[in-house]
This record gives sequence, structure tokens and C-alpha cells, in this order.
Amino acid sequence: MATKAQGIYDRVNQMVTEGTDKADAFRQIAEETKRPFDSVRGSYYSHKKKIEGGETKPRTRRRTTTPDDALADARAAFERAITSIDKEVETAKERAKEAAGEYEDIRGSAEERKAEITKRLEALK
Repeated sequence: MATKAQGIYDRVNQMVTEGTDKADAFRQIAEETKRPFDSVRGSYYSHKKKIEGGETKPRTRRRTTTPDDALADARAAFERAITSIDKEVETAKERAKEAAGEYEDIRGSAEERKAEITKRLEALK
């Protein structure tokens, strides 16, 4: 069973795929569900963070910070940075693959499209 956040995330992405602006999708879902706009937007981004492997555990609050705590926090920040870089590389790889496919599609149809336009241009003379 999907959570509310997952349902909102899926619905927003569907609407964006269909051409709706993301902010308009949030607004429309908020009106349909009678929930505040910021609540819908927050649900969307919290689910997005969850599925992208973002940090889901709450930060602990300390009254005082010891040197060991500071070092542990620094290590955790560096480890998150490394994970983030790996995700960036993977995302860039996917975008490059999509762009290469688009390039091949455009290049493959270029001659046909130019010939059609030339034919219509000749008809206008």
C-alpha cells in the first residue's frame, strides 16, 4: 500500500510528464485533497529524498559538542559527500545516454526532414 507521500510524488510526476508545471501540480493536488500547498510540496520532496537514498534519520541534538562528536560529524559529512558525488556521476551518465540517443534520432531523421522542407520551399516559388 502506497503512502500519502508516495501517492503525491507519483501524481505530481504524472502531471509533469503530461505538461503541467510542478508548482501548478502541487497547487491542483492541494485543492483536490484540501491540504495546504506547502504540505503537498513537503510530502513530494520528502518522498523524493527517501527514494533517492537521502538521509532519513533525524539528527541528534546535543547539549555540548565534544571533539569526538565533531570528528564523527565531519566524517559523516564527508561520507555523505562521497555518496552524493557517486549519485551525480550516475545521473550524468544517464543524461549523457539519453542525449546520445536523442542525437542519433535527430541525426537519423535530419536528411528526411530537410528534404521535406526543401520540397515545401520549392512549392512556394
